[in-house]
Amino acid sequence: MSDQVTAAAYAGPVLAADGTLLKDRLNKTMRRRKLIAAGLVLPLGAFVFITFMFPIILMLYRSVDNPVVHDNMPQTVAALEYWDGQGIPGEEAFAAMVADLVQARKSKEIGRVATRLNFEMSGVRSVLTGTARKAKNMKAPFKDALIAANDLWGERELWVTIKRMAKPFTASQYLAAVDMRFDIDNNMVMQDEDRQIYVTIFGRTLWISLLVSVMCLLLGYPVAYLLATLPLKYSNLLMIMVLLPFWTSLLVRTTSWIVLLQTNGVINDLMVWTGIISEEGRIQMIYNQMGTVIAMTHILLPFMVLPLYSVMKTIPPSYMRAALSLGANPVTSFVRVYAPQTVPGIGAGSLLVFILSIGYYITPALVGGRTGQMISNFIAFHMQKSLNWGLAAALGGILLVGVLFLYWAYSKIVGVDNMKLG
Repeated sequence: MSDQVTAAAYAGPVLAADGTLLKDRLNKTMRRRKLIAAGLVLPLGAFVFITFMFPIILMLYRSVDNPVVHDNMPQTVAALEYWDGQGIPGEEAFAAMVADLVQARKSKEIGRVATRLNFEMSGVRSVLTGTARKAKNMKAPFKDALIAANDLWGERELWVTIKRMAKPFTASQYLAAVDMRFDIDNNMVMQDEDRQIYVTIFGRTLWISLLVSVMCLLLGYPVAYLLATLPLKYSNLLMIMVLLPFWTSLLVRTTSWIVLLQTNGVINDLMVWTGIISEEGRIQMIYNQMGTVIAMTHILLPFMVLPLYSVMKTIPPSYMRAALSLGANPVTSFVRVYAPQTVPGIGAGSLLVFILSIGYYITPALVGGRTGQMISNFIAFHMQKSLNWGLAAALGGILLVGVLFLYWAYSKIVGVDNMKLG
């Protein structure tokens, strides 16, 4: 009888000390801990979103946002909505254009409209601003009045461009970023040969970044190996030398290379003094691609050394000794035993240096000259000089996609879990 009572007691619900169900008590405790954890992480998440994610989202939005014509020329947008794009539009569209020009000049938005259209069709800015000054005194028929003001108003291409730019969103900036454009029939075609520049610049950026990554790997691998194998007192001194560039301004390091690499600089003078080259054979190592590669390699070298060192430090020296004791020579044991274990460090360092390289701006701007400029310099140009923010955002968007693709490729080949950054 007592066994049955005991079994019945165990079969009942399990209670906590306060008399509530233990299961409910545990769930309540877990929910509270999750809320506390979320509260602790929330400030960091908000900071990352505001300073990192939101600017990226804003950049991608800016690359397709096209509100200038749509917002400042509403009557023309409405008049061209049902135009088939053949010939030139009727009197209604010309009358709407005159009314919008008058209003845009009054609101002082005509400059923005003219600049936006000029990005798509050269010469439009002067046509719009010049016509806007006369639009207030124009009388019907407005078609004849506009064509009399400038012959370009009688061209189909101008009206096709205005109709295409009347849309609030456009892909034209991405086309321009890969040296393409819409033709008069709204087909995607390549830009004229003398205006094709960005594909070449993207290719140059990738080439310089790859070359810098390879140079950093060739120079950084032996340094990292010494750091991992030398006695502590020597490796600490070497580590200080590796980290020393981080304590020096990037601008100072870059301008130092200008002093070293210029035609009458230290390196050329030294080679002339030693007889390696003649006075007339001084090498142009600055304001070109060579100067960019040399300066960037020096600046980014620590970003290769540290990931390699973090991996090499975890490799037991006994592996190499075991290979040597089994009959392998030093080269074979290094290539077949040691080097494969450093692949995660090689991958992480190469990825880090490459990603930093393709977005570099200061060094190419100072030492790159005409042939050493990278895509980041053109993004800055459109942001600061031409004010074509949409094209700058499109170039940045393409660069972002390239970085994400590299990260995906690294994840597939090496694995993100194996990444060691020092």
